[in-house]
Parts: sequence; structure tokens; C-alpha cells
Amino acid sequence: MSKKTKSWLKAAGIRAVKTTAQAAVALLPASATIAAVDWKVVVGTAALAGVASVLTSFAGLPEVREN
Repeated sequence: MSKKTKSWLKAAGIRAVKTTAQAAVALLPASATIAAVDWKVVVGTAALAGVASVLTSFAGLPEVREN
């Protein structure tokens, strides 16, 4: 695997994890208590956000320089 590919995978992975966490945290205040959280919706939405982040990364990552 080339150095460029490794760099892209690392940057895209970090970005996807951050996006997934942000989406999950954003859904939690919608419930009055932690017991009332619909965890299937939280996990599904967060996973979808992570996939969307990876797909968006194909358009380019500013963290990875193109030479």
C-alpha cells in the first residue's frame, strides 16, 4: 500500500469517527432521560453519518496534500 493511500485512509478514518461521534451526541438531547433514548435511531444515524463522511472524503481531504 502506498504512503499516499495510507495517509488518506488514516485521515478519512479519523474524520469518519469524529463525524459519527458528533451525530450520536447531537441526537441524545432529543430525549428527556438517557433511558428514553432510542438507541437504534442513534446508532443508525451515526453510522449513516460515518458512511457519508467516508464517501465525502473521496472528493478530497484537506489534511492530505496532493503532490
